[in-house]
Amino acid sequence: MKAAYIEAHGGPEVLAYGDLPDPEVGPNDVLVRVQASALNRLDVYTRAGVRGTRREFPPPLVLGGDAAGDLEAVGDHVRELKVGDRVVVNPKVTCGQCQRCLGGEDDLCPASRMIGTAMDGSYAQYLRAPASNVHVFSDQVSYEEAASVPTTFLPMWSMLVRRAELKPWESVLVLSASSGVGSAAIQVAKKVIGAHVIATTSSAEKASKARELGADEVIDYTTEDIVPRVKEITSGQGVDVVVDHLGTEFFEAAFNSLRPGGRYGNCGVTTGYKADLHLGAFFTRQLKMYGVFMGSKADMDQIVQMLDRGKIEPAIHRVFPLDRAAEAHRVMDELNFFGKLVLNP
Repeated sequence: MKAAYIEAHGGPEVLAYGDLPDPEVGPNDVLVRVQASALNRLDVYTRAGVRGTRREFPPPLVLGGDAAGDLEAVGDHVRELKVGDRVVVNPKVTCGQCQRCLGGEDDLCPASRMIGTAMDGSYAQYLRAPASNVHVFSDQVSYEEAASVPTTFLPMWSMLVRRAELKPWESVLVLSASSGVGSAAIQVAKKVIGAHVIATTSSAEKASKARELGADEVIDYTTEDIVPRVKEITSGQGVDVVVDHLGTEFFEAAFNSLRPGGRYGNCGVTTGYKADLHLGAFFTRQLKMYGVFMGSKADMDQIVQMLDRGKIEPAIHRVFPLDRAAEAHRVMDELNFFGKLVLNP
């Protein structure tokens, strides 16, 4: 099969394109003929070998976790799926046997691994995945849209729907609307839940696109201070929930934008790991904080239902052919895009 892969860590130039052996399918696996593979920040970290992703070579590693395509083959023990099904892949693989998995908390599985980081991924014509990690989606949804869902919508569903339990009458502050996670958060908060959405971004063009996705108010953080603008928009109260996938740079402003009893969710640290938490403000204002990494298989089922119903529509910035994966990584490194970058094999 054709694939984009790495044989060493480094910049986008280490991404090679060529022939690798087709994956072998086990009894509980499926083989997906990939029609679209969406890029994520984890792909960039894995390529560079940073943030806990460093590994030894050989063998080469095929990058990419999020994928959508057609089932080419199913393992002997697979009963509920068939060849030809259109499926989207949840890239977080869990053991299915531990106490967490058996209790329906598979997002907390201590043996979990990520496709495209711990095992070969979706930058290829074919992808092997556990049958429990694929979800059938409808003909009304494009492969590119389906592939753009898992790593952005899973943490947002887990954070907003299941953990923070955001209500329609509440408000949410979404940091960096232009990212895949930010654009997903806007849609879950507005189109699924119906909450009042305040988003931040860095340009008028990105602000316009954030409003198209459903943001009620947009703050340009390059020209406006986040905290006073949030207080102005919320009549001095602050927001009920914060969605943070950035970390250090915006933590203080986002934390200070919460109203008493508010909830702070974090699912990423692209601007840095460390922040100063004012514990006095934390307990006197009775705040809650959530750390979220991906979501559960039950979350993914619900997300695919919303996708099939047209309640969520992933924002796609650009589609590249698979042999230009290195160029797609350069675009991701430059940060000048809105929504998802996608590869077509």
